[in-house]
Amino acid sequence: MTDVVDDLGVFRQLERRLLVYKFAVEELMTKLRILSEEFDSVHQHDPIEHITNRIKKPDGILEKLRRKGLPADISLIDEHLDDVAGVRVICPFVSDVYRVEQMLRRQHDVEIMRTKDYIASPKPNGYRSLHLIVRIPVFLSDRVENVKVEVQLRTIAMDFWATLEHKLFYKYDDQIPSDFADELSSTAAIAAQLDERMESLHRRVHLENPSQTDGSPG
Repeated sequence: MTDVVDDLGVFRQLERRLLVYKFAVEELMTKLRILSEEFDSVHQHDPIEHITNRIKKPDGILEKLRRKGLPADISLIDEHLDDVAGVRVICPFVSDVYRVEQMLRRQHDVEIMRTKDYIASPKPNGYRSLHLIVRIPVFLSDRVENVKVEVQLRTIAMDFWATLEHKLFYKYDDQIPSDFADELSSTAAIAAQLDERMESLHRRVHLENPSQTDGSPG
């Protein structure tokens, strides 16, 4: 009975703690929406197709702490977990992925803690995306907290591939047959080629219509 009571207490503490992560996501979402609307208005090109977000559920957080060999201690979350809060930014073109990254870097109150570029160096299975761990200030009534948020930036093609790959892994309980793995790797290459060709078309349109600048460098 004591364990049940303790678990309920941890869950209540965790639910309250997750509010701060929720606020951090809302702050970042607001920043991204402002950048999207401003860029579309000034440059007639929106580098953000759409944005989604999520907050990890309490049981998932506790399970991840356990997998790391850590106790169910709320104070350990900030230090040891990077993906409690997540924002996914879907962009039309690869150049837009890096453009949005640079716009975030120019925000004086957004700290880029880590970057993993799986576009320049895809994972062995073909996964491509740009991952950032950022820290966002959240202004509360009695303090300011700097909260970590994981940001994934990817193109429409990358997102399509990653979504279906995730569904297949779930279907096969992470044990995908070798022929499936080969096919996934092949389709990832096709998605990368599609991104390259669409990027080329995008640049061609820009060159043929120089009056409609998209803010590209050079």
